[in-house]
Amino acid sequence: MSSPAAPLEGWCSPELERELPGLRLLEAEVAVGRPEPLTGGSPADIQARMRELSSRVRGARAVAIRREPVPAAYRAFYRQVGIDPDVQRTPIEEAVLERMLRGGFLSGGLLADVLLLALLDTCVPVWALDAERVEGPLGLRAARAGERLGREGEPPPLAEGRLVVADADGPLAELFGEPAPGHRPRSRTSRLRLFAVRVPGVPALYAEEALWTCAASLQQP
Repeated sequence: MSSPAAPLEGWCSPELERELPGLRLLEAEVAVGRPEPLTGGSPADIQARMRELSSRVRGARAVAIRREPVPAAYRAFYRQVGIDPDVQRTPIEEAVLERMLRGGFLSGGLLADVLLLALLDTCVPVWALDAERVEGPLGLRAARAGERLGREGEPPPLAEGRLVVADADGPLAELFGEPAPGHRPRSRTSRLRLFAVRVPGVPALYAEEALWTCAASLQQP
């Protein structure tokens, strides 16, 4: 098995760079080595890790997690861009709340579980795109007038100025939102483009570790 490629820093529009210094996107491309379908059940090692974290993340951690440095940085950034983190929770807080409501971290399929494990390990969210449906490097910018989210089917319109993750041909996801359906990995997608969004106050090492964890897990035979 080859080692995962080092993450690359994505681009950021000059306007966004000036308005929100410290906002960064990191991405990594990975060839899937697991024989299981990405949307199917997770193999034994992933299931074991899910059970382990279900046991470790309990009520006290759930209550205190928003005060930890990395979750607190995401909460602060949400407020900076006009999102109330008590209404639209940050990814790590949402994951921990789901664990408390369901009594454990329930499997959502191989890829979903790998992304969840990286989030729980680092508190940095990672998203996945089908590499065959991405054109050029990924980056961050504001949506332009008349743009739509994704390029397949009947993509929904985007409000002008909404912050998005985009490639050379247009927006693929709203910032902190799920990718457009036409760009999400399928069951047998063989190459993925993983990306993490780092906000001010989050060390680059955390985002790199989140991407590396996902890539290593997906490359395992």
